Amino acid sequence: MQSVSKQRTEVSDHHEILRPGEQTAPIVLASPHSGTAYPDAFVAASPLDPLDLRRSEDCFVDELWLGAAALGVPLLRAAFPRAFVDANREPFELDPEMFEDDLPPYVNVNSSRVAAGLGTLARVVASGKEIYGGKLRFADALDRIETCYRPYHAALRRLIDATRDRFGYCILIDCHSMPSVGAPMDPDAGRGRADFILGDGFGTACEGAVADTVERALESHGYRVTRNKPFAGGYTTRHYGCPEEGVHALQIETNRALYMDEDAIGRLPALADVAGHMTSVVSALIRLGRVDLAAE
Repeated sequence: MQSVSKQRTEVSDHHEILRPGEQTAPIVLASPHSGTAYPDAFVAASPLDPLDLRRSEDCFVDELWLGAAALGVPLLRAAFPRAFVDANREPFELDPEMFEDDLPPYVNVNSSRVAAGLGTLARVVASGKEIYGGKLRFADALDRIETCYRPYHAALRRLIDATRDRFGYCILIDCHSMPSVGAPMDPDAGRGRADFILGDGFGTACEGAVADTVERALESHGYRVTRNKPFAGGYTTRHYGCPEEGVHALQIETNRALYMDEDAIGRLPALADVAGHMTSVVSALIRLGRVDLAAE
């Protein structure tokens, strides 16, 4: 398959879109957790050192998918870090214990993500350490949601709608990574993980052919692949995945031990190989070309 050589990057204040010269495939890639632009005031106010703050990042995940973006597929990536605001949550999943003032009644304070300390504004990093040394104001949350979260999702919605309008359907791949061992707040705490976990909302967020194609492509490279446990897909997968409307969302969690030093947060030489395999996954989805994935 011939790649698209001319790409351009559209940069906003808090996210960017890597676009091909021409979008030639009904696929959108999104990386909500690989951002590294930490505001100075946020870092200064946290009792954690910068390395600890980075434990929540899906480090280098956007790099794993850059080759795939060259196949005529747009890639949206957040610039803001997950520890600052999490784009893979509802707009207002917040822990009231984190705030000095009362939260509005529309805030979801009872989700499992909030209980784990991993709401739209997380209370802890992936290692379980507390991010903040004091209370926040709701105005802090509102500012981050309005300036980072909402523009990211507005850009994602435009990409999805434009893709579906052009091709009749859209396959959204939400690109993530996971620690090689379950973190303290995870249901598989302390246990080793598969190489990849595919989350399709237990079959509700995409047609089976999409997840089947990705699973076969990954297994062809010798990877161990599981589905939906412990990650069935977050807000992005559940919110946008609507097969009956021609939008098929699949979350792909990549085991970090495959491509990075998890302790030092550094790239391993194997990153290039894994990136090549992600490109082959997208190539397989392009070949899928299923007419029955279009909206009914």
